[in-house]
Amino acid sequence: MAEIPTKARAVVIGGGVSGCSVAYHLAKAGWTDVVLLERRKLTSGTTWHAAGLIGQLRGSANMTRLAKYSADLYRGLEAETGVATGMKQVGSISVALTSERHEELLRQATVARIFDVEVHEISPQEAKAKYPHLNIDGVVGAVALPLDGQCDPANIAMALAKGARMRGAKIFEGALVTRVTTAGGRVTGVDYETAEGPGHIQADVIVNCGGMWGRDLAAQNGVTLPLHACEHFYLVTEPVDGLKDLPVLRVPDECAYYKQDAGKMMLGAFEPKAKPWGMEGIRKDFEFDTLPEDWDHFMPILEHAMNRMPLFQTAGIHTFFNGPESFTPDDRYYLGEAPEVQGYWIAAGYNSIGIVSSGGAGQALAHWITEGEPPFDLWEVDIRRAQPFQKNRRYLKERVTETLGLLYADHFPYRQVVTSRGVRRSPIHEHLKARGAVFGEVAGWERANWFANEGQERDYRYSWKRQNWFDNQRAEHMAVREAAGLFDMTSFGKIRIEGRDACAYLNRISSAQMDVPVGRIVYTMFLNDRGGIEADLTVTRLSETAYLAVVPGATLQRNLAWMRAHLGDDFAVITDVTAAESVLCLMGPQAREVLAKVSPNDFSNIAHPFGQAKEIEVGMGLARAHRVTYVGELGWELYIPTDQTAHVFEALMEAAPNLKLCGLHTLDSCRIEKAYRHWGHDITDEDHVLEAGLGFTVSRKKPAFLGRDAVLRREDEGLGRKLLQFRLKDPEPLLFHNEAIVRDGKIVGPVTSGNYGHFLGGAIGLGYVPAKGQSDADILGSTYAIEVAGQRHAAIASLVPMHDPNSERVKA
Repeated sequence: MAEIPTKARAVVIGGGVSGCSVAYHLAKAGWTDVVLLERRKLTSGTTWHAAGLIGQLRGSANMTRLAKYSADLYRGLEAETGVATGMKQVGSISVALTSERHEELLRQATVARIFDVEVHEISPQEAKAKYPHLNIDGVVGAVALPLDGQCDPANIAMALAKGARMRGAKIFEGALVTRVTTAGGRVTGVDYETAEGPGHIQADVIVNCGGMWGRDLAAQNGVTLPLHACEHFYLVTEPVDGLKDLPVLRVPDECAYYKQDAGKMMLGAFEPKAKPWGMEGIRKDFEFDTLPEDWDHFMPILEHAMNRMPLFQTAGIHTFFNGPESFTPDDRYYLGEAPEVQGYWIAAGYNSIGIVSSGGAGQALAHWITEGEPPFDLWEVDIRRAQPFQKNRRYLKERVTETLGLLYADHFPYRQVVTSRGVRRSPIHEHLKARGAVFGEVAGWERANWFANEGQERDYRYSWKRQNWFDNQRAEHMAVREAAGLFDMTSFGKIRIEGRDACAYLNRISSAQMDVPVGRIVYTMFLNDRGGIEADLTVTRLSETAYLAVVPGATLQRNLAWMRAHLGDDFAVITDVTAAESVLCLMGPQAREVLAKVSPNDFSNIAHPFGQAKEIEVGMGLARAHRVTYVGELGWELYIPTDQTAHVFEALMEAAPNLKLCGLHTLDSCRIEKAYRHWGHDITDEDHVLEAGLGFTVSRKKPAFLGRDAVLRREDEGLGRKLLQFRLKDPEPLLFHNEAIVRDGKIVGPVTSGNYGHFLGGAIGLGYVPAKGQSDADILGSTYAIEVAGQRHAAIASLVPMHDPNSERVKA
């Protein structure tokens, strides 16, 4: 074996398809001083036994962009490297056995059209014509994607490895990384062992592509990488006479996929309840290994297959395979730099879509590493979404029993996970539960999504139409608009910034002016050099040297990491204080009267104007009342010490027994009526602050702050697009996300977020439309519709909020 170097610019850990892709793309970007270390043989973990399905369509534009990149890359690899990849564009067909699944497939077809992926909606008979072996009894409809494909996974990885070597990268097998070394909060290299003995490589960048071994390796450095291996099954028949090239077939209602290869048929499964594996760790010498057969576990899938594909009744079984694959708590993989250690990068946790994902993921991560920023918004797969507690092995073991099957489950809107629940709870969780709360989970937090009436079932009945809580949401929504409602928003992330330079530091990273009087609440953005929105948040000045930033619970780790990475030489301490305070939001035109019943303080406009935070007495305790709103009404967010929260809640409910308790579904339906943006959907790090309609948060007077030049430049150039609010004229259809915006008969983009506007009387959505060289009159003069599952519905468009456009209700 060639001698392993003692220094490298980057070390990639793991020689599966993910690691080979990262090494290939780093070398392609010009980093020739790259070393990949594989503990045994390339592909010997999971890659060698992957199914190799190449489906282009994913749930968002950027994930689809990465999958399409993978397909394009793999088509050209053989000519580039001389390694056969088995890449064939055989197409794919997905069939629906229920009307709800058919609705999902039709919505996916709309998404495909938005993202310019060729798609055909076909009848059961047309599906039969394309796939003669398919029994179409019970098939309601189908969708075909003719440019999907399949490949040889191991050879894809080998081709990437050869391409990396051709560009100067060095790859070593039989080199087990035992530890990532660090100093001063950043990586310094890796320790490894080979048959010849131990060694060390000095490096400033390491990339953990360790797959199912990656979690335990990361944990040695305190890095959170929540994934867990599951047993994953498929079988392959003996050769079938006359079997010709066929599309990949998916029958998600039977948890199955079918792939024809070399005259044999493969049947794979994503069963509803999976079997976790490797709970006590995975042995170091695991190499091209299989796991024990479990016919009892697989038999329900096979029984369905014998009906759906009658050839399975007579074909002999050549291989019944069981091998491990790693899954994550939310079925999305991880990319990016770990927030705990600088220079520690991750590409892992692919949830059985590693082949189609790794090409694009490797390219995106290499760009991120070499250019200092991702090529586009990657929040869906950003490692910074992981919560520290999620590395808990009991939590992971339980959760992945569910997430494997969720890949083929109905992807209903508002679908909630059922495993590993109850980890993070508000101090009034039991109070809310006793009053009918039906909880959802975000970032481990149990949050009341809606409140059931007495005697009503406290559970979701999922549908693409109006679900069983629709009327509950309406009652909560109208209470907020006409009287008052109370939300528990304890899950807000709360970050304290304090120290001599706190003001100067925040002014440097914030779009708005932060040198404000004590008690002032500032709505601001954190921008990147392109003017994209890294975070939108409120920041309250608590004292001359202390501020409180409030962010969504789901983005807390990302926001903390971003703030710490930009601290520089400023003297300030950044502390996560989320658990110290609960937040109760009292919102609605009667909020002032309700507060007056439990507090002697003056809540008038003069004494407590909008955008101010003041300490108040409430019940027999104290709170800090922030006069802000995310629902578009008069209201206060009450920040209460955790130990006093139950008392304050009880005091409010005793003083105002008819006060309506409201859930997160209502918070969202109210905010979308007011056209308040939601980070991660309507605004991301690739959406320019001006095009998002948030220019009012940007100070033109401050001499310097991150993103300022990009704002001024875009003002000079003009906007390329603008965010609009839409309301469907027909009050019946619903909008959720990723429906198509149709302008003058042409699809121009996706609905970024949607909900039902009970006050406005129809479904509401937000989304961007082209605006280059166009006046507002030109934009609003167009005819708009929204395509929902192939049906187009007329829509009214607006550049200003349809609810309370002048914020008269907010400022009361």
